[in-house]
Amino acid sequence: MKLTLRKYQHENDYWKIRQFLREVFLLNEHREIGWPVYRWDYWRWHVNENIFHFDLSAAIFLWETADGCLAAVLHPDGAGEAFLQVHPDFQSKELEVEMLSAAEMQFATTQAGGSQRLTVWAPETDFLRRDLLQRRGYVKGNHPEYQRRREMGQPVTDVPTPEGYTLRALGDLDEHPARSWVSWKAFHPDEPDEKYQGWTWYRNVQRAPLYRRDLDLVAVAPNGNLAAFCTLWFDDVTRTAAFEPVGTHPDHQRKGVGKALMAEGLRRIRDLGATLCTVGSYSEAAGALYASLGFTEYDLSEPWTKEW
Repeated sequence: MKLTLRKYQHENDYWKIRQFLREVFLLNEHREIGWPVYRWDYWRWHVNENIFHFDLSAAIFLWETADGCLAAVLHPDGAGEAFLQVHPDFQSKELEVEMLSAAEMQFATTQAGGSQRLTVWAPETDFLRRDLLQRRGYVKGNHPEYQRRREMGQPVTDVPTPEGYTLRALGDLDEHPARSWVSWKAFHPDEPDEKYQGWTWYRNVQRAPLYRRDLDLVAVAPNGNLAAFCTLWFDDVTRTAAFEPVGTHPDHQRKGVGKALMAEGLRRIRDLGATLCTVGSYSEAAGALYASLGFTEYDLSEPWTKEW
């Protein structure tokens, strides 16, 4: 079938892509061969809005059928990266080659010596894409994303809340500074505090359509400071949920606070009717934590990099 390529045009395309990703996710039996809709929301309203600031009309490419149905979407995550979202009914060598060629032209970054560099992410089980990447000179990297999942029919692990800590949903706007600060310390433990850039970015996170404050959870330390956090995204269309992000302040790590908070999150999304929950991990420590909560099955999303 002849497909037409065009660029992202307006916010209607944002919603069209959300619908497309839901359909692909369901057709792929809830496997993250394409992005789940929560990740698209999180990228649009946090990763891009707060960090990379891509011009969406220049960074997102759509392939459509003659009647306007989406067949594929190409977009970055960060600089020098490309993600290919392809409807399973339209996957073909010809389409993949066209998308990879567009990615190399649009998303490659120039290195210090003048060479071009691009990383393309591919599911471990996507043998067509893996073969094409190898033929085009890409080399598989060593740090895949573990796309962990657990069926919500499993019992939720009974994790005691450490003494003196309390678990609850995030408060109103006046608690954004504290939420932002604990996030900074969790993900930048070795950075000087002078590099901290404030908290207003969190307003954009809450603009994402799937955001729910009752699923934006925090652990409060005995002294009243926020000690840990986890945000769950629940999609009632697919009845799936995902953790993104999860973190604990360095002063409160290895006490079981983060695990207790995630267990509370699992109970909440179970009660909402979720049938599946997912979480991504890269490090061995994170993988061990998630496995202890039942996230023992996983798929791999692998980075393939080419420099020319």
